[in-house]
Amino acid sequence: MRPIQAAAPDNPRPPSAMTPRPIDRAKMCLALLSGVLMAGAFPRPGLFPLAWAALVPLWVALRDVRPGDAFRLGLAAGTLHCLLVIYWIATTMVTYGGLPYAVAAGVLLLFSLYLGLYWGVFAALLVRFGRRPAVALALAPALWAGLEYLRAVLLTGFPWGFLGHSQEPFGAVIQMVDITGVYGLSFLIVLANGALALQLLGAGGKTWQGQAPSPRLRRGSLALAAALTAAAVGYGAWRSHQLAPVIAAAPTLRTALVQGNIPQGLKWDPAFQIGSTKKYIDLSQGLKGQAPDLVVWPETATPFYLHHNAALTRLVLGGIQATGCHFLIGSPSLDGPPGQERYYNSAYLLDPAGQVAGRYDKAHLVPFGEYVPLRRWLPFLGKIVAQVGDFAAGAPGALIPWERAALGPLICYEAIFPELARAQVRQGAALLVNLTNDAWYGRTSAPHQHFDLAVFRAVENRRSLVRAANTGISGVVDPLGRVTARTGLFVDAALVQGVPLVGDRITVYTRLGDWFPLACLVAAALVAARLRRDPP
Repeated sequence: MRPIQAAAPDNPRPPSAMTPRPIDRAKMCLALLSGVLMAGAFPRPGLFPLAWAALVPLWVALRDVRPGDAFRLGLAAGTLHCLLVIYWIATTMVTYGGLPYAVAAGVLLLFSLYLGLYWGVFAALLVRFGRRPAVALALAPALWAGLEYLRAVLLTGFPWGFLGHSQEPFGAVIQMVDITGVYGLSFLIVLANGALALQLLGAGGKTWQGQAPSPRLRRGSLALAAALTAAAVGYGAWRSHQLAPVIAAAPTLRTALVQGNIPQGLKWDPAFQIGSTKKYIDLSQGLKGQAPDLVVWPETATPFYLHHNAALTRLVLGGIQATGCHFLIGSPSLDGPPGQERYYNSAYLLDPAGQVAGRYDKAHLVPFGEYVPLRRWLPFLGKIVAQVGDFAAGAPGALIPWERAALGPLICYEAIFPELARAQVRQGAALLVNLTNDAWYGRTSAPHQHFDLAVFRAVENRRSLVRAANTGISGVVDPLGRVTARTGLFVDAALVQGVPLVGDRITVYTRLGDWFPLACLVAAALVAARLRRDPP
């Protein structure tokens, strides 16, 4: 007797269906490889072309997996990437925060895990909603740009090490950020990676979530990525051709940048206060014959509260009077009656007579460095960097008015926040001035990464930016992002450069801000809503 055969189901499984594959060693290695390659695109080593293909291994690892497994793969890749890019955080905490190596390594790991979460969310959402290769290709760039924006604003924000930032040496392509911000460049990089991944999957006969990328899609994706990249480079060439003569004809401000190269371990030592102060004065007076209009000293170049230490203040003011020009000086400041003092990380504009012509107070403070967040609920937490009291924040977007040019100071890592420079330019800033002390980071890659981030502020707003750093890197960046002067690390330096003032142009980015990543978030949300009923 023949066995009774089961009837064929009315709804057979579609050809595109696939059985999710668990994470194996090969997939994890591919994900980690993406983290390593993308880290290599940033200083140092700064192999920026790697960014255009670094995510391909992660794309391959994500094929035919569940969203939960995709999250774990993305988290692993992102965490490793961040560990390699911001490893210097642990160095700073050990050297200047006095933390044991184990504790500093733990803090670095936790912070990298937090940043890696964004990679994990990207991977999970891409797998969940990008079931078809074409949808994945369209969704991925918007998801990535939107998530970078969220990282820039959530929990005080940390817009450091975005994919687009790796392209600072690629002068032609970064010009597009005056429209989209750095997020448009990250969008383009992810699109290129997706197109390359589809080529690799198709060539190897592999599927994406059970579907093989069609030859037409593979050709179209590559053509689209190439066309948009060419358009970005073409826009950069046109913008450079348009602005170069404007920059050449613009009035210039002879600006002197003084890099005193004071070791961080000695900077606040009372025994070295006089010597540190005199070093900045001597370097500045050596520039007198070059007739600078403005001399810029770095963040907290005066290792005391200006106008509260009478002897050291007289020393500084005497040096300014002997030099005979305006000075912009980084100094801590103090306001309020005894017992109710408020401390600020400030920049003073002092005229040739030594009189205060303006002051800017840092608006975006460093958590656990300049203030302790959630102190009421976390009283056991101290600051990583010891200072006298918590600093108060100034007004975002504030300027220092000056008859020669309205100055937009950005103190230390304020230069990594595009909204601060944008607000200053909208208020009329003709020159962006970054005063910083990167001595904390030693000879790590952090000073190079920090300098590259400042370059984007100049391009986004088409303003010149000058940067004075205690131990470097100091330099001058023109409105096209060209670095026209640059010092080394841990050297005494004083340079004078004519800085073009292009103060009558407002870019799309300056006017509209982060419209591009917000549009990406909306587009990604619409795709998710449209596909929300798809089976997981």
